[in-house]
Amino acid sequence: MQAWRWAAFTVLAVAFFLIAINGDIYNLTSPPAFTWHVLLRKIYSIVAFALVGGVFIWASGASLRTTAIVVALYSGAIETGQHITYGHEPLYWNVIDVFCGALGGALAAFIPWFRAK
Repeated sequence: MQAWRWAAFTVLAVAFFLIAINGDIYNLTSPPAFTWHVLLRKIYSIVAFALVGGVFIWASGASLRTTAIVVALYSGAIETGQHITYGHEPLYWNVIDVFCGALGGALAAFIPWFRAK
């Protein structure tokens, strides 16, 4: 059973990573012409990171602290991938995005159905 959980986590994390570095999907999901596109991106990034964090907890049984750190590192990897793929963003936005990752990961620890049984 544990191997299936890790496989699910890996598939989800890779899928979200590929989506995050795809500029077309990025613009489709929050069009730059939409006034609140940045806020929209931050909100759904927190939700996505909570989902990744929750599946990580489900697979590993990790604590809130460990999950927040792992998801923040994952968020940092996404930021690096985005930088390589489509250019420069001010450093403060990278920091905010990694914080959103950590926040999403931490929030996942409060969702009871992610707890491994």
